[in-house]
Amino acid sequence: MKLERFRVMDYRSINESGQIDVSRVTAILGRNESGKSNLLRALYSLNPPGGPKALNRIKDFPRHRKLSDCKDDTWMLQTTWSLSENERAALNNIYTRIQDSTTISVWRRYDEKRFVGFNNLENLSFDKSSVNTSFRKVTASIQAVADPIDASKKAILLQAAEAFSEAAAKTDDGAVWAQTAKPQLQAIRKALAVAGVSLSDDQDKSLVSLEEQQEVFSADAEQATAARAWILEHLPTFIYVDEYPDFEGHQDIASYTQRKAQNQLKEADLNFQKLCKVAGLDPAQLQQLGGQGDHETRNQLVNRAGAVVTAAIRKLWKDRTLKVRFNLDSQHLDTLISDPNSAYDVEVNLDDRSRGFKWFFSFYVTFAADTQGGSAANAILLLDEPGLYLHARSQGDLLSHFEKDFTNQIVYTTHSPFMVPTNHLETIRTVSIGEETGTTVTNDPTGDARTLFPLQAALGYDLAQSLFVGPRNLVVEGVTDYWYLSAASTYLAEKGETSLGDHITLTPAGGAQKIPYMVALLTSEKLNVVALLDHEKEALATKQELVRNKLLDDRNVVFVSEAFEEIAPHEADIEDLLEPALFEALVKESYSKELSSVELKLNQNVPRIAIRYDLAFKEAGIPFHKTRPARLFLKRMGETPETLMIGETAKRFSKLFEAVRGRFKE
Repeated sequence: MKLERFRVMDYRSINESGQIDVSRVTAILGRNESGKSNLLRALYSLNPPGGPKALNRIKDFPRHRKLSDCKDDTWMLQTTWSLSENERAALNNIYTRIQDSTTISVWRRYDEKRFVGFNNLENLSFDKSSVNTSFRKVTASIQAVADPIDASKKAILLQAAEAFSEAAAKTDDGAVWAQTAKPQLQAIRKALAVAGVSLSDDQDKSLVSLEEQQEVFSADAEQATAARAWILEHLPTFIYVDEYPDFEGHQDIASYTQRKAQNQLKEADLNFQKLCKVAGLDPAQLQQLGGQGDHETRNQLVNRAGAVVTAAIRKLWKDRTLKVRFNLDSQHLDTLISDPNSAYDVEVNLDDRSRGFKWFFSFYVTFAADTQGGSAANAILLLDEPGLYLHARSQGDLLSHFEKDFTNQIVYTTHSPFMVPTNHLETIRTVSIGEETGTTVTNDPTGDARTLFPLQAALGYDLAQSLFVGPRNLVVEGVTDYWYLSAASTYLAEKGETSLGDHITLTPAGGAQKIPYMVALLTSEKLNVVALLDHEKEALATKQELVRNKLLDDRNVVFVSEAFEEIAPHEADIEDLLEPALFEALVKESYSKELSSVELKLNQNVPRIAIRYDLAFKEAGIPFHKTRPARLFLKRMGETPETLMIGETAKRFSKLFEAVRGRFKE
């Protein structure tokens, strides 16, 4: 069965959650204290390992409501499930009317009871009026045949007829009627036999019709009961994981087996049992072998167990290649973790590993143990803030692992941008909380700024990755550099002249001072990187920093000044690739309003044209932003590029692109 949607009512912070659609992997997004965990706990209560238990009304019923409003029959959860073809076939063998039903509903109340409802069942009509007409006919027939018989027998028969008349249908539910009508129909047959009278064939037809209808509805009710039992038996188990369980890296086997024999196991002992189940270890056997002095067999068993767990961990944990080894020392079993690929291959006890690794280790063990080795398809994972202690990159690996390596349905909560499935936005549900409404859920991403921030951050990161990161990255200082270079490259490519080409991605760093950080980020991903710098004092220092810190080779740094065929200027920005008259025209048009009554005084001794205008604007008392002429350049390049790429401008861009392409080839 596949969970399609669920709805939570009157549970903790939830008054009415609304219908929550469920996918194969569903992300529930919301800020802290919005009720995300309550949604998972409510769903978990439907079918946890060991079966459902009654809820704690004092703890679980909304605190702002009177406790007297909560009864055993107060509804708390409604779920809708779709049936596979095989499940429908199996149910149809039990309940013939289910053949047209593709979904079922399962409800639970505050007591431990669950109820199953069938959707789109084939109609089984119950005509209350017709049934009551038959009752009246049978009653009249009994009274007619009672007239000529003995007075004592007549009294008994008329009394039975009166009781039979009272059994007329008082409900529109055929199953309910059949349950009450069955003893009355049996009683009237017995009364006729005792009185020694019989109905004529015509009179008996109405009684037979009632008996047949009663049998149909009774049989249907029995089939429905059997089908409901089958569904509850095959309902997927919910596995809930929040904080990582207490897995002790140093275990006293003798003490554990003693507590188990005395039925006094602690929570840590139960978790140790799960670890042994996954690893294939039997603590009692290890203790027995130790008592017999058979240390070789003990060591072989724990060696095999370590290899089993290591194989699984390496498949799941992609942050580093780790090795799990179990070490026996007399009555103690230690879980040791090492990193074979590190410079120092040191074994560290599980107790001393990072919180991130311990969460992942416990998640794997809990899932594998509770689903009989991790292969059970009939389990649904409910994960509360999974990977909270993992590095951002490892969170992304965990999300990918959910999507690729599991067949189970997974519902998880998060407020981390790196756990947001940006490639499957349709699977995101957002949670909000209000003073009057309580916790509510929407199937479309809506909510306040805090609720949506992880989604916005994830989309921004994803957009940056897709637009500004590629196998070959030309890192530039800022967005204006990106505008000039991308527009010029597109134009030159259309003209069949030297451009950057499609294989080079322009990556703006967000400022000159951020170039080393952007380069470090990209090179850590083993991507090809060339940095394009302005030609001035600070840019020269940036190059030295990149080379000194071994982020880039000296040849992987290109200066704007390399675009000039004539003698290279001592200083140059991207804007200096344009003809001075062109840049002047862009400035005047983009600042036409501010310059309508102002005459700029340009200092021709200032080598860089953007700085030249910045100083002139300051002298005139006008703020200057070089994004304005750059934005206008971008617009004009989309309209009349041939009026801009004139004179030396096109040549300089081509020469610069040729230099950049050459560095990537090197």
